[in-house]
Amino acid sequence: MWKGISVLASLVLLGGCASNAHPPVTSNDGWTSDLMESRHWREADELDKDYLKLASETLLPVQKANVKVIGTEQQDAIKSLAAKIYLIENAKHTIDMTYYIFADDLAGKATLGALCRAVERGVDIRIMVDSLGSYSPNNGNLKGLMQCEENAGYVKDRQGEATTQKARVQAVVFNALTDSDSRWNRRSHDKLFIVDGFYNEYAYLITGGRNMSLHYYGIDSDGEKDFSAFRDIEILVRPKLDATPEQSPTQLSEYYFTVLFTKPGNKKLDTWASYNRDRGLLLSALDQLKANSEFSEAYADIHRYVNQGYRVTDTKFAHELDNLNAEDVASRYSTNKSANANSISGILAKTAYSNSNLKTIRVVSPYLFLQSDLLKDEGVLDKDLNTTLTWLEQDPERKIEIITNSVLTSDNFFTQSVIDMHTVPSMIMTDDALKQQWLDDDLEKNELNRAYLNSEAWKKTINHPRIKFYQLGKPDSVLLGGDQFYGKLHAKFLIIDDNAFVGTTNLDFRSLLYNNEVGFFLSGEELIADLNQQFELLKEDSLLWGSEEWISMRNKLREAGGTKGRTSESQREIYNLLESTGLKYQF
Repeated sequence: MWKGISVLASLVLLGGCASNAHPPVTSNDGWTSDLMESRHWREADELDKDYLKLASETLLPVQKANVKVIGTEQQDAIKSLAAKIYLIENAKHTIDMTYYIFADDLAGKATLGALCRAVERGVDIRIMVDSLGSYSPNNGNLKGLMQCEENAGYVKDRQGEATTQKARVQAVVFNALTDSDSRWNRRSHDKLFIVDGFYNEYAYLITGGRNMSLHYYGIDSDGEKDFSAFRDIEILVRPKLDATPEQSPTQLSEYYFTVLFTKPGNKKLDTWASYNRDRGLLLSALDQLKANSEFSEAYADIHRYVNQGYRVTDTKFAHELDNLNAEDVASRYSTNKSANANSISGILAKTAYSNSNLKTIRVVSPYLFLQSDLLKDEGVLDKDLNTTLTWLEQDPERKIEIITNSVLTSDNFFTQSVIDMHTVPSMIMTDDALKQQWLDDDLEKNELNRAYLNSEAWKKTINHPRIKFYQLGKPDSVLLGGDQFYGKLHAKFLIIDDNAFVGTTNLDFRSLLYNNEVGFFLSGEELIADLNQQFELLKEDSLLWGSEEWISMRNKLREAGGTKGRTSESQREIYNLLESTGLKYQF
């Protein structure tokens, strides 16, 4: 996928955020002193360059690494939380962490408890949360962590000897709603967890869809298994032991974190004028989590889990930093994307439209909209062109498979309306009369019309031999009186022949236009096989869009009533409202 991309010496551009505004951090080890200084928070007027722009313009390298998939099942979710706690507790030098949602629940507080103990033994910590996704009037949980700096230990050098530099807790709110430089509609949707990024032997990185909230980790607030939790996916990445700075994905990710961390409009927290949550509550939450039987079972084997089962993989780091400062985001979509050499959506589009040898695309996304709509706004594509079918027609061996949420499993009825009333019909329906009848507000003309559902046109459309659209959930769900749990889809990954992408982007308009997103393009036979296995697991729990069983599930949901039933019945009206007002670009 990335043939011809040269390995540039670009890391200095991403990492060089230091200015002369701060005196150098002193220690008895020059290398460690320089690293600690590069991790120091900077105000906007202390930055000597536009580092967001530099990070977008500088083409990032392909780097070989060891990569492991943390899967989509309930037991995988618990292992993910156990791995994060374990890695914090075994960090030697540094931890960097950013999440869109960092909840004030058992998972969030226990993680902060582990971070507290880490800084007290000398681990330097940077943590960032999004001001909207993790909204809090006083960020008391983070300020509780900041109290731990009072008893901070001394940072260790590369030989493990204590230096004269004490560890810090630097906590930042991304695009703070109270900061005049903030652009409140531009969010950091990143989920990035980096331990000892500059130390190859100890370095780990986790990214993917999971936020820091119990809803993503397979247990509820009572410590019981939660089979209705989000079904998500992550990758665990380790650099090669002999990787140079230019070859290390964890070092590159730490540089990227620095760029995002010091973005103008962010706010560094302090504790001088507000109530701080007692550190004891955080440590108590950590003890409570470890006492949980589900968690403790996963944690007992976590050392083996985080150190085995890796696949040698080519990785390419990608992001959507261009979204944070872009203007006229819908009408200038292609222009904005071309300014970012590392754009996730830009790379995907170039791959799909420029590689004539591609045969199969598999997509998993909870909120899937049509990127081609944005290209049509700029006149790049013919207004009436069906880009999906056009792509398929270029090669009779091409296939597309997509898995997304259904009305049963979705947590956002606005985006689900766009999917069911726009995305899928636009992709698979070539018969305009069939499409218009499907979009009619009167269900007696479509979903409740046996003649419509039994028509040859309908059967031909939903049984297209080379494009399949699946949605999570079945009529035997516990939500419909059955005994099966399907959870809520939150995983975001794509498999394009023998390449893949795993990250945070939902492939909806908000991810494409407004949010910053992060992830890795991946290439390696064994890893692609692991991702295909996860795809098949989700597919087994899904139904083909438009099938008899899918129609039955929707009918049962409407009969059951409640919010899901009512919004399922009103999907067409909801979509028409979003379309007529332009609000669909906000979801």
